[in-house]
Formats: sequence, structure tokens, C-alpha cells
Amino acid sequence: MSAVPGCISVLVGVVCLMGVVHGADDAKCVEPIEGGDFSAWRGKTGDWEIAGEVFVNPKNEKLLSWKAGTGIIVNGAKGRTRNLLTKHEHGDVEAHVEFVVPKGSNSGVYFMGRYEIQVLESWGVTEPKHSDCGGIYQRWRNGKGFEGRPPRVNASRKPGEWQTFDVIFKAPRFDENGKKTANAVFVEVVHNGIVIHENQGVTGMTRAGAFRDEKPVGPLMLQGDHGPVAYRNIRLKPLKAAAR
Repeated sequence: MSAVPGCISVLVGVVCLMGVVHGADDAKCVEPIEGGDFSAWRGKTGDWEIAGEVFVNPKNEKLLSWKAGTGIIVNGAKGRTRNLLTKHEHGDVEAHVEFVVPKGSNSGVYFMGRYEIQVLESWGVTEPKHSDCGGIYQRWRNGKGFEGRPPRVNASRKPGEWQTFDVIFKAPRFDENGKKTANAVFVEVVHNGIVIHENQGVTGMTRAGAFRDEKPVGPLMLQGDHGPVAYRNIRLKPLKAAAR
């Protein structure tokens, strides 16, 4: 990940990012796909399946196929099923997510179930929008979208190729009475090794989020109802909050 201006980087020690310290504690990394089952996810999981290998369907470039095994979750043969939410709830977090989509497909990674980094097959797009892969998806009010943020560059790979997000996310802050005192912030978003967002605050929940209120912690959500997608190697490392 790139260094954020104004922050101190030490080879062995800590990095301070927008009031978050990472690499500074021994907090356990949560890996919700690691167990080979859906025990790390809430409630019913619909048509999601566990796989060992995923690839574009040879008979239909807009679908995924897979082979038996573990380590990957895929949202079923039709590619449209319920969203998945982790039992684990995170606040400030450093996240690694790997995903693959076929041609034309759409999903999303929702931090705290509320704030979305878009997953979309965006190969070849020259002027990406908030709705393209890696975009911070828009909010919605009075029939209109607002506050979406496009990635600064399109880092998307071809359909059927595995891609990565590496995200440092700062949760919103609340006082002792539950009043919000600071917005959530995408401190850094790296797509396939390229920085696409830095220090982007979000004033509220993304359109199509799982909740209509903001909280200090929440689950990671994977969107499963917009098109075929598979995920693997999801890692959530809690970050120690610095004094603020």
C-alpha cells in the first residue's frame, strides 16, 4: 500500500493513518472463508456454494462454473441469490478481498454492511464512474443518487481473472450519547496493487446497504443478488484506534 501524506512510516513498528494505527497490535485476523463451510456467516446462505476452483462457464461467458473443493465461495449457478453477512463485526479494519466476475457481472463489498466498494466487470473502461469496479458507490435520497466516488484509475482485469482489494477503513465515531461525531473514511483502497482512493469520507450508508442506521461496528457484506461472483482469501485485521 502507498504511504499517505503526513503519516509516519517505520520499517518495524506502526503506521498512522487518519487516526488508525495498523501493525501495532496482535489482534486476530478473521478469515470467514477459511473453515470450508458457512459457519462464519449469518443466517441462511441461499444458493452460495463452496468450491475449490472457479472459472468462466465455457458455454456462457456471463456465468461462472466451478469444481469441488474448498477455499472459494460462489453465488450459485444462476448468480443471483441472497447477500452474505459475516457473524464477525468490525470497526476500524484492514481488509484483503479477492474476487472474480464473468463478463457483465456485478457485486459489491460492503464494509460494516453499509459502505460499498463496487465490484463490476469493468475491463477496458477508460473513464470509470462510481459504478465501475473499485468505485465508492453512491448514496440515495429523494429518488436521486449522490456522493459516489469513481476510482482514480481503472485497475480492472479481464473477466474471469481473479482481482484484489486491499482496504484500510475507518469506522464512524460516536459520542457517549450515540451521536455521530465523525464520518466513516476509506483511508486507502488498493485495487490490483494500484491505489484508487485515499482519505475518502462517506457521510452515510450506501444505496442497497443492509442497514438504515450507522453504528460503531458492523458485519462485512458480500452482494450476491446482482450477478455471478466468487470470493476467496478474505482477511479482516482489526486496527487499533489512535488517540483522537
